[in-house]
Amino acid sequence: MNFLVTNDDGIFAPGVKALVEVLENFGKVFVVCPDVENSAISHSITLRRPISVTELNLFNSSQVTSWSISGTPSDCVKLALEVLIKEPIDIVFAGINMGSNIGRDVFYSGTISAALEAQLFNLPSVALSLDSYNPQETNFTNCKKWLFQFLREIFKKPLNNKVLLNVNFPYVELDKFKGFKIADLDFSIERYKHVTIDDSFGQIFYWLKDRRSTIASDYIDYDFMLIKQGYATITPIQYSFTANELIETYKSQLFDNKGAN
Repeated sequence: MNFLVTNDDGIFAPGVKALVEVLENFGKVFVVCPDVENSAISHSITLRRPISVTELNLFNSSQVTSWSISGTPSDCVKLALEVLIKEPIDIVFAGINMGSNIGRDVFYSGTISAALEAQLFNLPSVALSLDSYNPQETNFTNCKKWLFQFLREIFKKPLNNKVLLNVNFPYVELDKFKGFKIADLDFSIERYKHVTIDDSFGQIFYWLKDRRSTIASDYIDYDFMLIKQGYATITPIQYSFTANELIETYKSQLFDNKGAN
């Protein structure tokens, strides 16, 4: 199999190295990542400046080819599939992200959006995140073991090219890992809140504070609380904005069945 790997933490992030080390056991890996961090950039693309591309030899493996680009995670997927990679890609992977992408995070995450971009090319995709936030202190050894188990299972059958699998791993010891669970996104959690900061000159600023470690949810079977309990969560996500079940309702309401097609 041929895999495309990207992320939003940048080409030198430890998470992409960990992902590549696992994936090369299953096939050929093409890595196209931003040259700098692009976290929380969502599905933005580069329109008003050219994108530069640098081919790199970071992974010391004949199974891996890598580039960095001066664009966003979504740029990475689009440029890789349209220009850089000459072989057909079977699955697109985004990650392993530093920090979980659960609940409302999916709207802001560059990792999730890169995986969603793959759906526009009719390719199956997987977004991977680890619930740890310090790249200097994070050890990916356990995560790599769980990821290998997960990939070994999902590769047994073809993946749906209309579905993104959003996978989040807890940052726990091996004996604290409770396994995998399919989970809904917990939109009830307001993880980020603006706080006020006054500087010494009386100027007021606002900073988004991550409250994840201090809040809980009533939805114990959704992704937010399952991660806290030591589970890895898997959420199938579809890239479809049309509320199909309401089309006929609005046709009737807005057009009274006259002139509506």
